[in-house]
Amino acid sequence: MMFTITEERIDYAKLRQEFADDTCGAVVAFEGLVRNHHEGKEVTALAYEHHPIMAHPEGEKILQEAMEKFPITQASAVHRVGDVPIGECVVVTMVASSHRAEAFEACQYLIDEIKHRVPIWKYETYADGTSVYTEQCAGCCAGAHKH
Repeated sequence: MMFTITEERIDYAKLRQEFADDTCGAVVAFEGLVRNHHEGKEVTALAYEHHPIMAHPEGEKILQEAMEKFPITQASAVHRVGDVPIGECVVVTMVASSHRAEAFEACQYLIDEIKHRVPIWKYETYADGTSVYTEQCAGCCAGAHKH
C-alpha cells in the first residue's frame, strides 16, 4: 500500500511491475490524463498544487480504507504536482485482487475519494489568456473559498 505525491513524470510500467502477484487474478488501474479542454475552453497549461502537510496522510488514509472495505491484496496511488503538460498522466490508482469485480470497485473508490478528499488543486490556463483554479479544495477548508 502506497500513496505518493511527486513532481516527476509517472512511470506506469514501473508501477505495474510492482503489482506482480501470482495470487491475484486482476489488476485494475486508472490513469488520469491532462486534457486540452475544460468546460468549452481550450486549456494551454495546467499545474497542480497540494497541501504539503495534509495531502499525503489523507491519501494514505484512503488507501487503508480501501484495503479494509474491499477484498483486495494491494492498493496504490500516485498523484503528480507542479506543471503537467497536456496529454501526460497526472494520477494513477491501481488495485490488485483475486477477482476483477472487487478490483474495479476498489479502484473506482480510490480515484473518487482522492479527488474528493485529498487537498490537491488544479490551476488551468486557457487559450484566451485567463487562468483559474478549477476545483474547490478538499479537506483543508471544507470548500469555504477558492485558492
